[in-house]
Amino acid sequence: MSVISEPVDATATVIAKPRRSMAWLGILPFLIFALLFLILPTLNIVIGAFQNPAGEFTLANIQKLFQPSILASYWISIKVSVASALLGCLIGFAIAAAIVLGGLPAWIRSPIMTFSGVASNFAGVPLAFAFLATLGRLGLVTVLLREWFGINIYAHGFNILSFWGLTLTYLFFQIPLMILIITPALDGLKREWREAAAILGANGFQYWTMVALPILWPALLGTFALLFANAFGAVATAYALTGSSLSIVPIVLFAQIRGDVLQDPHLGYALAFGMIVVTIIANTIYLWMRARSEKWVKS
Repeated sequence: MSVISEPVDATATVIAKPRRSMAWLGILPFLIFALLFLILPTLNIVIGAFQNPAGEFTLANIQKLFQPSILASYWISIKVSVASALLGCLIGFAIAAAIVLGGLPAWIRSPIMTFSGVASNFAGVPLAFAFLATLGRLGLVTVLLREWFGINIYAHGFNILSFWGLTLTYLFFQIPLMILIITPALDGLKREWREAAAILGANGFQYWTMVALPILWPALLGTFALLFANAFGAVATAYALTGSSLSIVPIVLFAQIRGDVLQDPHLGYALAFGMIVVTIIANTIYLWMRARSEKWVKS
């Protein structure tokens, strides 16, 4: 018995070649921008932190970071960042909880979220000027409190050019950033969890301490780390507001690279390298905690 094979169509065996995607061209401007203004400058800073003016490898610049004056500037920056991040988390969480879980009218949420999106990116010289015009020695609020209520906030120790003045200024963008980040986490709290807790006899305080806050804890810690990094790297607002009266790390760094008598570019590189390390640690904590929070909410 013979088997007759049918002729094979040669055109049917041709395998179509995969087309090259042109979608990469869409993100090419972003990749170029990131390379020129983020990756290459960061590499230059890291390399410069371990070089002397002759281009030779040295650890002297890193050793200078342990000078008392520089350690003090890092400590002030850390305290300002922690204070503004902590207050930003507390106040921002209260506002977000009010608009998501507090039973407020639905139309309130949209303007608050819109304002938060704008205010979280409002910083630098305009923000410093706004606070000087509001809470400076001749600021609007300062004058109104003094003339209408007889309260002289500067006589009671307040100073916009101080630690708490800078912390208060940072809250203008820290609180909105907290609202933007924590609102989706609050939206993720399932109604069934609260109903189950109520069926088991838990009151509101027990629900928050035993159910809601443990679930939100990774998101809260992660957002705190992000707000810390956000404040730690802020320079334009601090310099425009306080000048050199508050020696935080970004201002000390600026003094080393702007070309005056304190010019030491490689010490400036080392200062920037230290800031990069602190910021990377804070952002790593944020990303790790955010991943854990999303896992809880999706489960």
